[in-house]
Amino acid sequence: MSSQAPLVQELLQASSYQVLARKWRPRNFETLVGQEHVVRALTHALDQQRLHHAWLFTGTRGVGKTTLSRILAKSLNCVGPDGNGGITSKPCGVCRVCTEIDAGRFVDYIEMDAASNRGVDEMAQLLEQAIYAPSNARFKVYMIDEVHMLTNHAFNSMLKTLEEPPEHVKFILATTDPQKIPVTVLSRCLQFNLKQMPPPQITGHLEYILKEEGIASEPQALRLLAQGAHGSMRDALSLTDQAIAYSAGKVTEEAVRGMLGALDQTYLIRILDALSTNNGVELLAVADEIAARSLSYGAALQDLASLLHRIALAQSVPDAISDADPEAAQVRRLATQFSPEEVQLHYQIALMGRSELGLAPDEYAGFTMTLLRMLAFRPGEQGASLPIASTPARDTVSTSAGIAVRPTRSPASEALLAAKQTSRATVSAQSAPVLRDVPVTPLEFDGNWLGLAAKLKVSGMTRQMLQQAELIGLDGQTFKLRVPSQGLLSAGTPDKLKAALTEYYGHPVRVNIEVGAVQGTTVAAVEQGERAARQASAEATIEADPFVQALVRDFGASIVPGSIKPIG
Repeated sequence: MSSQAPLVQELLQASSYQVLARKWRPRNFETLVGQEHVVRALTHALDQQRLHHAWLFTGTRGVGKTTLSRILAKSLNCVGPDGNGGITSKPCGVCRVCTEIDAGRFVDYIEMDAASNRGVDEMAQLLEQAIYAPSNARFKVYMIDEVHMLTNHAFNSMLKTLEEPPEHVKFILATTDPQKIPVTVLSRCLQFNLKQMPPPQITGHLEYILKEEGIASEPQALRLLAQGAHGSMRDALSLTDQAIAYSAGKVTEEAVRGMLGALDQTYLIRILDALSTNNGVELLAVADEIAARSLSYGAALQDLASLLHRIALAQSVPDAISDADPEAAQVRRLATQFSPEEVQLHYQIALMGRSELGLAPDEYAGFTMTLLRMLAFRPGEQGASLPIASTPARDTVSTSAGIAVRPTRSPASEALLAAKQTSRATVSAQSAPVLRDVPVTPLEFDGNWLGLAAKLKVSGMTRQMLQQAELIGLDGQTFKLRVPSQGLLSAGTPDKLKAALTEYYGHPVRVNIEVGAVQGTTVAAVEQGERAARQASAEATIEADPFVQALVRDFGASIVPGSIKPIG
């Protein structure tokens, strides 16, 4: 038995270890990190005794929703060290109420997970218990986590109680998705939106905790952990626990990068240096090194975009780059090697390349093509005049971000292009025809616009425009028309009508169309008149039919309006 004693003691010590996220959970408003706007509102309400009956905390995971609810429950029920305290914004933390809420065993503070208790039966049971007074507290506090998971029937069953609960009941609701909560519930609560933690705030808090724990750390390692947490303090503490175990008790940058699979910033700086010197060989070498270390190409493009963002800041707002940043000198150096337009273009290409990795044959191809795209394009020159003989569509390329870029060319290709342009200009000058006055052939038009419109080969929107167009006049080879709506001139209808007239007459015809009130005869008006005449004739024929007249006379029958349709 004595030989097992050290093992038992070791197991007891291991089981007593508490993870950082639980050990360093804030116990009062003063130690809560990053939610000053919520703390201020709740503190003032508690100090002035202006207490609502329901609060709603919204925000992403790990930003303090459950922590705030526990602190609020302690503030409502704290009795002070001497047992005579009242509602306070500074719970003592030592009375029976505070210690039991911190330990999770206070009978009048009920935490309910709506994800596993989402039905109307569970809600009905909770509301039945709410009418009873607290057993040993000032208020009975119900905390419903992930409340958006409740069913519609469950929400409906709690509306009345949530609006007018008993004096001794307080509700605290928490959710990561407030859009799924009915507005009838939202209107009955005070809503507080908890913000994500910015990386500098997480870094400072991690530094404080590790110092209190007696664990050495490197500043850049803490920055990586803060970035990997994506605004969640709980995630940051969980990653820190993992880093402590991974690095055997010392949180180093190398260990954290290895644990997170994060990319060394030197790779990104080498990429940008290669871009600034048009060194494609170096770009592929960096890509191969990233592949050899099995790092994520998606993360590489994300970090590259982040670095380009800092370079853009250094160019536009130099003071935004802190000297405490380990890469501050490199960022400022790179800011002088690229124009602001190049930085913006590379940033857009990095974002698009990251989103297209899943479409590439493989991630290596997607990553290297993104780098080669950065190498191939440069921003278009503002105000640069192109030779008349050149084609703009071939000299510039529009990216998906809407930025006009010009492909880079080697000196040899530039010389070849210049030679081609000179050759084209020479040929154009030699073969240009001499223009002489050519008599305008008058159109053979008899004035029958409706007959001409029926012969033209047009369809769709152009046919509709033609049917509603009024002929104003004919000036030489130009038809002057008027249409009642600007919408009829969309989808290139004037050009299509011009092409149809040119085809009909066998030589160029121009069209001049204005928008205004149509007063003359149009194809649509004539067709409408013809339809009305046929309809009237059909109705008169039916009404004059002896059999129909007999039915009306003998049986009181009537003709249903609109039921008569002409044939043909």
